[in-house]
Amino acid sequence: MQSYPAFTAVPARRALTRPGPVPPPQYYRTPPPDPPETEKPKREWPPAVRLYVQRSFAAENSIADIGREEMELKLKKVISDAAESNSLHTVDWDNLPLPQQMIQAERIRILTMNTSLTSAWRDLSTLNVQETNGISNDASSKKRKSSDLAHEQNEHDNPPPWRSTNTGGAFEDRLTYADKRQRNDLVGKTPSKSQFNLESRKRRFEGGANGSTATHPNVSTMGTSHMPDVVQGPVIGTCETLEKKYFRLTSAPNPATVRPLPVLEKTLDLLKRKWKSDNNYSYICDQFKSLRQDLTVQHIRNDFTVNVYEIHARIALEKGDLGEYNQCQTQLRVLYSNHLGGHPMEFKAYRILYFIHTRNRTEMNDILADLTPAEKKAPAIKHALDARSALALGNYHRFFQLYLETPNMGAYLMDMFVSRERLAALTNICKAYKPDVKLRFITEELGFESDEESARFLCDQGGQACLEEREDGVRLLCGKVGNTFEVVKDAAFRKVDIKGQI
Repeated sequence: MQSYPAFTAVPARRALTRPGPVPPPQYYRTPPPDPPETEKPKREWPPAVRLYVQRSFAAENSIADIGREEMELKLKKVISDAAESNSLHTVDWDNLPLPQQMIQAERIRILTMNTSLTSAWRDLSTLNVQETNGISNDASSKKRKSSDLAHEQNEHDNPPPWRSTNTGGAFEDRLTYADKRQRNDLVGKTPSKSQFNLESRKRRFEGGANGSTATHPNVSTMGTSHMPDVVQGPVIGTCETLEKKYFRLTSAPNPATVRPLPVLEKTLDLLKRKWKSDNNYSYICDQFKSLRQDLTVQHIRNDFTVNVYEIHARIALEKGDLGEYNQCQTQLRVLYSNHLGGHPMEFKAYRILYFIHTRNRTEMNDILADLTPAEKKAPAIKHALDARSALALGNYHRFFQLYLETPNMGAYLMDMFVSRERLAALTNICKAYKPDVKLRFITEELGFESDEESARFLCDQGGQACLEEREDGVRLLCGKVGNTFEVVKDAAFRKVDIKGQI
């Protein structure tokens, strides 16, 4: 191993001129930098591929038995194969089956192949036993032999090769039974592991295709030759009753209890009249859920479907039922994406106000990124964006002006968080206006309809002791009540109701 000196050699100075820089020793010199890596060119995916990926991740195209990770692996393989074969622009992505549909088709094909192989092995075993016993050529074939009877009663004596397991170390062989017949009964009734797995998988596919309850686990379905269709058509209703209570479906819908589209249109007119006259929300909500269920089981998606969900969402907003409102809003997003009419600008503005209420910044950023320039100019959406901007800037004066000018039914959503924002504005007023401020000023700044309403709000928040009546009117003692409002504001901003979160 080569050793280096612990000092740097410097030549002796022999003149008064300034010496030049001394080059570092060879062993101290830094190695040359690595050449820069060339960046890989960025691949531009065709629009058809992007739409295919969006359809694959859409909620309405998901399949219950297929997980997201399995679907993503299949999707990646399909796109990678197309990219390697330079067929991204030639594949018909609009008609290509989705990854989850490909996985489901492969499972059904494997299940069908296993069923046919098992049936063929059973027939072959029967044929071998018949030839061994001489049934086809012997004159005494008319007499039934005990071996034949035993074969008919216990078909598992000749299992296919893939079902034969090593039973020498089975757990039941190591158990001690009081009666030998007890062990024989237990062993005879226990199905093999592969048969149980195969039957379970077949029951799962049958249940997913028919939408009915699974068969009994002890009943074998290996002998069935008919394979149920995976895709089942919509139900065609025949019920003529206008009003029907909502019941959650636990089996396939009965067409006799489902109302067709003409009857549903009459039902909607009846419900609108009853809502205006009776204003019974529990009855109206139950009837609308039943109406939506009949539309779903019949696969009806048109402008009438959009109208039903919009009316139900508005009624739920009026009554403050965020759970039902969010269910309708989720379906409306899907219907609007299919361009089926309705009022998408109105309900997109509701979504922005809802995210202000729940303070969901992630979803707010997503919806702001998806807005087009034309949508931002729509009156309802522009109002919602202005309200969000006013709160982000802390401009409570502008926010409460917008609160009094809310279009459509957005005021019902703003009512859910306006008290919280009034407390935030009150804390700023108490810091800026000391020692006191007029009650009339608070009424005008915080969007109250009267001085009585603003005084009641202040009393509810613990400020009743700081209201003082003078010659020029009632005043709020800001210096004394500021800390009280600060504590109440912190509690209000910690508690957000996210019932029925979108």
